[in-house]
Amino acid sequence: MVASELRISRSGVTSSSFPRNEAGHVPGTFTSTRAPARRAPIRVLVVDDHPIVCAGVIDLLRSHEWLVVVGQAADGEEALAKAREMLPDVMLVDINLPKLNGLALIKSLRAQLPETKLIVLSMHEPELLAHHIIQSGVRGFVCKRVASSELVNALETVASGGTFFDNHFSQVVLKAFSRDPANQQFWISPREREVLIGIAEGLSNKEVAARLNIGVRTVDTHRERLVRKLKIHSTAGLTRFALEHGLVPQ
Repeated sequence: MVASELRISRSGVTSSSFPRNEAGHVPGTFTSTRAPARRAPIRVLVVDDHPIVCAGVIDLLRSHEWLVVVGQAADGEEALAKAREMLPDVMLVDINLPKLNGLALIKSLRAQLPETKLIVLSMHEPELLAHHIIQSGVRGFVCKRVASSELVNALETVASGGTFFDNHFSQVVLKAFSRDPANQQFWISPREREVLIGIAEGLSNKEVAARLNIGVRTVDTHRERLVRKLKIHSTAGLTRFALEHGLVPQ
């Protein structure tokens, strides 16, 4: 479906006619849909497996008296358990988490704690996962490279019922939706992403199949799709792509 009306705002792009995602939000509403200012306490749970990053985010939030950090978690399973216990208003969730990755965690949280609002906070560019992030029903995406004031703005907006997707994310998604939505070669599926990670880690197709508990021919099919979508025809090229997009550590 193509939007019938787009409006370019200072922060990004909004739309009046994109289909809605699982959270009931319009995927075209890629940036802040500001709600009235809120100074009531906002209870936040921070989920990130990098201790220094987590500590920095918590210090930032605690410098604002209305942002109350109720806890932190270093992996997806711990995050799910703490969310059930603490019932935060908003969770900041990294995508690359051990034990239960960010997208799987978000899916569980949406099912079990629908009142908790979710913001993805990631150091990686959103190109590979933007489609899945939107469809997951999260309320926002903020890159870790943004100014601290933008993260605070995101928390306030989302806690007040709005959505907040930073400017770069907005542009990435607008670019993708400007193509034919029925033929979005831009996106790779979660399974293709797992196969790509295995390739980048130097695994053979047989080893990737064993890791994912799928057939070798299925891995071959996913690999062929990656080659076609990314227009990269060598293992070295696929590995470089995965490194550049933060799918595996450099």
